[in-house]
Amino acid sequence: MNGPEIQVEFAPELHVFVPRARAEGTMGTVRAATDGVSSLGHVIESLGVPLTEVGALLVDGREVPFAHVPVAGESVAVRTVARPQQVPGAPLRFLLDVHLGTLARRLRLLGVDTAYESTDIGDPALAARSAAERRVMLSRDRGLLRRRELWAGAFVYSTRPEEQLRDVLERFRPELLPWTRCTACNGVLREATKDEVADQLKRGTHATYDVFAQCTACGRAYWRGAHHEQLEAIVEQAVAFSRSGVEG
Repeated sequence: MNGPEIQVEFAPELHVFVPRARAEGTMGTVRAATDGVSSLGHVIESLGVPLTEVGALLVDGREVPFAHVPVAGESVAVRTVARPQQVPGAPLRFLLDVHLGTLARRLRLLGVDTAYESTDIGDPALAARSAAERRVMLSRDRGLLRRRELWAGAFVYSTRPEEQLRDVLERFRPELLPWTRCTACNGVLREATKDEVADQLKRGTHATYDVFAQCTACGRAYWRGAHHEQLEAIVEQAVAFSRSGVEG
């Protein structure tokens, strides 16, 4: 596009997507060329911002859809997605790409339905799975989040798992059911007897523990082992954070 220009002001949370050379010294406001054909959504994506992160679009103070075709001289304000974000049409569940394994395990620990690809299957396959299973795609890959076939998506802003988890909990407020899902495969856990999982227990574990759970999908056994206190701390902090958000 190289026609007449519009002015686009991005909310502070979106500045991370706007090239620094275009945003420095302008408080997140950039000028963009129009061609009289391309939609405002296309213009925003061309500036680097995934539409999964965009909420209301205001043109000269009035709200417009992504399909709005901008004309020269318009002033556009780009807002962020409202929180908590509503995902209509399906139970809330997630799909995470290969780079978010720790976040996937923590969401599963909290009982959140979370699919995860431990190998790089490629953007088309991830987007297709998101659509087929109606899962919210969580990723730091902006290109993936621009794929039209996604059911829904969200950019993961931080590289730190604890911050990633807080962001997802704040943005989507999923129902938390700790200790009900397998952290390895996302299957549902059930109570199990020691005899049922005996083949997975070392001698010390067999003698020390009496309460077990087992994944109904992969068969993996769980008990309150050496790392339980660390996992319990993650759960308690997440539940408290989620509850404070709801009460607030």
